[in-house]
Amino acid sequence: MTTRVNRFVVGPDAQNRSAVLQRGLTNVQSEGLFWSATLWVTQETPVDNAVAADRSQTPGLEGLEPFPNGLVCRALEIPPGVGVPLHRTDTLDCSMCVRGQIYLVTDIDEVLMHPGDTAIIRGVDHAWSNRSDAPCLLVTTNTDAIPLG
Repeated sequence: MTTRVNRFVVGPDAQNRSAVLQRGLTNVQSEGLFWSATLWVTQETPVDNAVAADRSQTPGLEGLEPFPNGLVCRALEIPPGVGVPLHRTDTLDCSMCVRGQIYLVTDIDEVLMHPGDTAIIRGVDHAWSNRSDAPCLLVTTNTDAIPLG
């Protein structure tokens, strides 16, 4: 892993004061050339903040889709010269470029994203292409949505 990512989970302590309850990543996956970490998962909307468990450890995280009525928050590192092929999910995706640069590719166009740029993808075909010489780090939330059509 070339990227140093950390996660801090803030919630109520025993005296009901806000506190950092968890530190560090607990769910890291490596898929071939890609590195990713699931940062948080919910199985319900609205989210039940009373659930004290480490939500990134929720069973069933193997797929890319969130649970029905839930969301998945992930960090994804895409190495130089690598891309994610055209795909579609039945989710509302919010993807922010945190480090490096990446091309967001659609059926008819493409845009170059830099740190701070955010893409909102509403259940349509899209791909990612890192044409630079440095890794790109995306942080993405995938929220369950009603499929198009």
